Amino acid sequence: MKKIKVFILSVFCLFLLNSCGASNGVYNKKSTSTKLLKKMKRINSKGIMLGHEDALAYGTGWKYMGNGELDADVFRATKQFPAVLGWDLGKVGDSLNIDGVPFHHMRELMLKGHAMGAINTMSWHPFFFKGSISSWDKKEGLVKSLLPGAENHSELVTKLDKVAVFLSSLKNSRGKVIPVIFRPWHEMDGSWFWWGQKYTTIEDYKALFAFTVDYLRNTKGLKNILIAYSPDRHFYTEADYLKYYPGDEYVDILGTDNYYDFKEKGDGLDALVEKLNIVVNTAEKRDKLAALTETGSDGIPDPTWFTQKLGKVLGSNDLMSKLSYVLFWRNGKVDHFYIPHKGHASFQDFIDFTKNEKVLLLKK
Repeated sequence: MKKIKVFILSVFCLFLLNSCGASNGVYNKKSTSTKLLKKMKRINSKGIMLGHEDALAYGTGWKYMGNGELDADVFRATKQFPAVLGWDLGKVGDSLNIDGVPFHHMRELMLKGHAMGAINTMSWHPFFFKGSISSWDKKEGLVKSLLPGAENHSELVTKLDKVAVFLSSLKNSRGKVIPVIFRPWHEMDGSWFWWGQKYTTIEDYKALFAFTVDYLRNTKGLKNILIAYSPDRHFYTEADYLKYYPGDEYVDILGTDNYYDFKEKGDGLDALVEKLNIVVNTAEKRDKLAALTETGSDGIPDPTWFTQKLGKVLGSNDLMSKLSYVLFWRNGKVDHFYIPHKGHASFQDFIDFTKNEKVLLLKK
């Protein structure tokens, strides 16, 4: 009888530990991910951190060549580096990622950025079946086929193993793995990815998200990842926003990607403010951080876009002190960029935007 009681007590304690760990999505008070979360919460009251995708890897007219010297288009404009560095794990396992950045350079730059005090965040545009299926291939039912027990589940596991290898390789000079925000299966409320709303069910999407987090954290033992949930713009209520939400135990940061509402054919700036308030309020109820996880104006045709559009949106309802960070997309080509270069009509406007005391670059 004693042995049975001890066994039951042990199981109960294990359940309590798991429940406590699941309540906020991170492991324990000493894990690197928990430390990052606390750091971000401390910074949050000061303002909104400015981020840029592939910021240290390349920009307008330059590319990092592994010479040790750091550059960034944000730095060229402001003499400061972004506080948040965006990266992508697409094609992980190959030599180059989806944006043509060598993975060994990405690792090096992430470590350098972390050493300076920047925060790294990673999206994932995966390629499956030896690259024959990209993220943008419209494959109905692919999500279901990847779930545990289904015919292609091993393909998902293989990809997640490669993700885990890279994330666990992010070790600093002391051999400590640095923390990273991981943002999988984003923009699921759109219809441009095969995990989007037209090609899978809500239940299967949630199962895919939950398995991804469970596998990386529990099976692979990663303790350095915060998980971000980021639908696109297709929500108008909290219920809409949470339609694909897998549960508090799987998410640490609530975000949204929104480019379209800045355009004339979008819902407009007032609607965008309302959507961001939904994200913020939902995050506060769950003791999570909120973020504008992707945004920007491709090519920046409006020379006052930063101060008169984005600035006004973030200035509404004190969103600059409620959103943890805003991430601009990459400067990939001369006709595809989101941070202006010197000589561009919006260059000074971007500088003026960053002078706002609530907009936090790395030094701030």
